[in-house]
Amino acid sequence: MPLSEHEQRMLEQIESALYAEDPKFAHAVRSTSPQVHYKRRIVKAAFGFVVGVGALMAGLVINAGTTTIAVSVTGFLLMVVCCVWALTSWKRMTGIGTEPARGAAGQPGQPGQPGRARRSGQPKPAKSGFMERMEERWRRRTEGD
Repeated sequence: MPLSEHEQRMLEQIESALYAEDPKFAHAVRSTSPQVHYKRRIVKAAFGFVVGVGALMAGLVINAGTTTIAVSVTGFLLMVVCCVWALTSWKRMTGIGTEPARGAAGQPGQPGQPGRARRSGQPKPAKSGFMERMEERWRRRTEGD
C-alpha cells in the first residue's frame, strides 16, 4: 500500500533527522541488506550446530551417570534449535514460502464453500497468519469499512 504525501514527508523528515543525529548509524542501516543479516544468522546457527555436536559427543565420552544424559540431551536440543533457526533464516533470505495465497472467490476447495471438495492435484489453501490478519484489519480500518 503506497504512503500518502503526508506520510512520505514525515518519513523524509525522520530520515533526515536520523542522518543529522547519527550519520554513521544511518549509513550502516541504509547500506545493509536483509540478506546479509540472514546469512549472518545462518553462520551463527551452523556454529551452534557444531557446538551441539561437540556437546553430544562430550556427553557420550563423559562417564558420570546423569551428567552424561544431561550433556547429551542439551547437545541434541542445541542441534535441533540451530537447524530450525538456520532453515527459517534460509527461507526468509530466499523468499521461499512467501508467495501470496490464491484468494479468488469461487475456486473449489476454498474455505466457506460447503459441499465442494478439493481435487487431489490442487494444493491446500494457505492459512492466513497473524500478520496477514492484522494487515487486513488495518486495511479495513483505513478504508472506512
